[in-house]
Amino acid sequence: MSERSRSGPGGPRTNQTAKRIAFGVGGVVLLVVIWELYKALGPAAGVVVGDLTILPRTTDLAMPHVWDMIGRLFEPTGGGRNAEPVWLAVLQASVFSLGVAAVGWVVGVVVGLLLAILMQRFRTAESAVLPWIILSQTVPLIAIAPLVRRWGSQLEFGDFSWENWMSVAVIASYLAFFPVSIGALRGLNSPDTIHVELFRSYGVGWWKTLFVLRLPASVPYLLPALRLAAANAVIGTVVAEVSIGLRGGIGRMIIEYAQQASGDPAKTWAPIFGAVAVGLVAAGFIALLGVLLRRYRRGEVPA
Repeated sequence: MSERSRSGPGGPRTNQTAKRIAFGVGGVVLLVVIWELYKALGPAAGVVVGDLTILPRTTDLAMPHVWDMIGRLFEPTGGGRNAEPVWLAVLQASVFSLGVAAVGWVVGVVVGLLLAILMQRFRTAESAVLPWIILSQTVPLIAIAPLVRRWGSQLEFGDFSWENWMSVAVIASYLAFFPVSIGALRGLNSPDTIHVELFRSYGVGWWKTLFVLRLPASVPYLLPALRLAAANAVIGTVVAEVSIGLRGGIGRMIIEYAQQASGDPAKTWAPIFGAVAVGLVAAGFIALLGVLLRRYRRGEVPA
């Protein structure tokens, strides 16, 4: 039986995709069921042990019904005649944040790959740079986001002006480059010594060895790192939007809608759904990238 027939309709690959979709849908349904069961059976004041609240309250203010959250998406954002529906406002904010996160992800991937190549080429660079790469992730975003915005506003290059969204993209890239640099370094060092020595015995230079041997061998290590970098870029974008007060994105919308929670609790969850959607789109892009690189995927290695 040919490979095409095995991967065709009803084949193992089709069945595996169907199982993944079924598990994904089942997980969402299970979460909805757990939410509604706890709301129906849990105490209104929540589960409190001593002075510590273990489980949340079940009032409509704290836990709206799932159908109320979904229904609120199709209602107008305000009381004006020309007010747009909530889902449209959330979609626009999600697209804005996704674009900023994409810029940050690209910058982070490029920087991470360059650092990994540098560290693989020179062992001294690995000893000098790797500790700083790890140390960089201990700095809280809340602290550096306003600093990045202030430093960026002081940059002057002719007619170029630094925009606030660029500061958010820098923060996103700051989180994205770390897993890429670590995963790519592991991947670049993954080829067997016998294969590296074979290239060397034939007089193949370092750059050709990099593109022909090391980079293809790094794909199983790099894809999980790219997936983690995409998630980090989305998280960094949302947090940075909140920190510097950037309007138009999903992070700022979460804060604005949360201020209306006492009078409209279901509306508060709309931008949260938008943030989840942004994360799913980012993960879907990496999955598509994995399909394009499937010939090099001999088994992914966790980041």
